[in-house]
Amino acid sequence: MQDKHQAGAGRSRATLLGTAAVLMWSMLAPLTAATRGIPPLQLLAETFGVAFLCGTAWLLITGGLSSLRWLRPPLPYVAFTAAALFGYHALYFVALSLIPPAPASLIAYLWPLLIVWFAALVSKGRLVRARHFLGALLGLVGTAVLVLSGEGHGFILHQNPFGVVAALACAVIWSGYSVLNCRFRDVPSDAMVAVCGVVAVLGWIAHLTIDSQSARPSGIQWLAIAALGVGPVGLAFVAWDHGTKHGDVGLLGSISYAAPVLSTFLLVVLGYAPASLPLLVAAVLVVAAAWIASRPSDPTPNAS
Repeated sequence: MQDKHQAGAGRSRATLLGTAAVLMWSMLAPLTAATRGIPPLQLLAETFGVAFLCGTAWLLITGGLSSLRWLRPPLPYVAFTAAALFGYHALYFVALSLIPPAPASLIAYLWPLLIVWFAALVSKGRLVRARHFLGALLGLVGTAVLVLSGEGHGFILHQNPFGVVAALACAVIWSGYSVLNCRFRDVPSDAMVAVCGVVAVLGWIAHLTIDSQSARPSGIQWLAIAALGVGPVGLAFVAWDHGTKHGDVGLLGSISYAAPVLSTFLLVVLGYAPASLPLLVAAVLVVAAAWIASRPSDPTPNAS
């Protein structure tokens, strides 16, 4: 009984860590707005580079030289995780270059809903219940209200098909990664530091190959890059890695819809966007989605 209680407590802590990642991702849009003018792939490389450097320093401070062994994690884990992180961000930038931000964001943000569905397909001992599906659907509606309110012209089907496919691929990649990551639960989340380094290198290669020019960040832009590298790109991915390995994936999928709403609230507070009724409606729907998805299960009678 005690082991079961400890396992439940560990799963709850992991889910809370995954939720912390969602909160940090809500800072992504405001901080990215402060880096306007920097080529996307350069920004990708620099933020993941900051995450790698900070992560390495954190490993040395907390675990000494012996902890640096996690800079060489198992190759399958590195390949799987780096491909997911780099693939998602690269395809998202492609989508934004081909279709307007509203449909691109809406399609890409299908990943929380897909997490719930994929988790139901592959889960064995980790059940995804009806409340998770309902929470994910409410979250999708809330996100749609928020995203489509900012740009009403044009339907998704009228957009560049390659941009639509790229945005949809973002959703599939990140949801697939989040669900299948539990197969690497024996690899500590410290190994994400090495993954950030690999993604930074891939980002620089892509930037030098694809982008026509580079930009020299200003003082404010460097601060935003550093904040991105520490939070939404650094700690957030470590927290999400642990949460998806050991937490409630179905619940995390529903809670993830809070990120775009919280992000928009921050944009309003910082003066990057106006307050609006659609924002309020989206917030209510997302809060309702999280509440429904987090409702406790019916108690199961003890076997006598």
